[in-house]
Amino acid sequence: MSQLAIFGANGTIGSRIVQEALRRGHQVTAVVRDPAKLTLSDPNLTVTTGDVLDPESVAKAATGQDAVISAVGGGDGPGHIATIKPAAEALVAGLRTLGDRAPRLLTVGGAGSLRKPDGTLVWDAEGLPEFLLQIMHAHGDALDFYRTVSDVRWTNLSPAALIEPGERTGTYRTAVDDLVVAEDGSSRISAEDYAVALLDEVEQPRHIGERFTVGY
Repeated sequence: MSQLAIFGANGTIGSRIVQEALRRGHQVTAVVRDPAKLTLSDPNLTVTTGDVLDPESVAKAATGQDAVISAVGGGDGPGHIATIKPAAEALVAGLRTLGDRAPRLLTVGGAGSLRKPDGTLVWDAEGLPEFLLQIMHAHGDALDFYRTVSDVRWTNLSPAALIEPGERTGTYRTAVDDLVVAEDGSSRISAEDYAVALLDEVEQPRHIGERFTVGY
């Protein structure tokens, strides 16, 4: 059992991460702006107020935890674009103040910077809507920042090209910088199985200091 602080716990992906963590018996602290919006009840769940853009708030939430998970900017609409890289910077800044006591950091990334089988990147595809490109590049900027960080144990998990609520199968495939593509050419993952992959990484670390991706 681990102690986990989860930012963005109200979102599409964050809520699945919370549910998966509780399913496995972890102690979860959901860090949200408005606790009233989180209606989930569980004996292993604590809800607290915090701000992912404030390093001091991050440090407070992270103290005594085994891992901090951030699902902020995980694809819940254009309004989250501006928070993606600043959240990355604040998370790292807050954890740095804890020194050797700092927990691991696991963050929800984007698929845009993944390499497709033809060698191009996902965000190079024609016809992508502008707001989606902005989200993809914001996640790319955050990943570029993480890759400069050597004093915090970070992991960034990119989803498949399509992630949406669906079934928890408990099965998935992983890669590092290459988009996971099925035999029919599709690239997808349910938000539920994305959460499974992330919690598997919490429990059995394989990608400290790097990005990896998941898909069917």
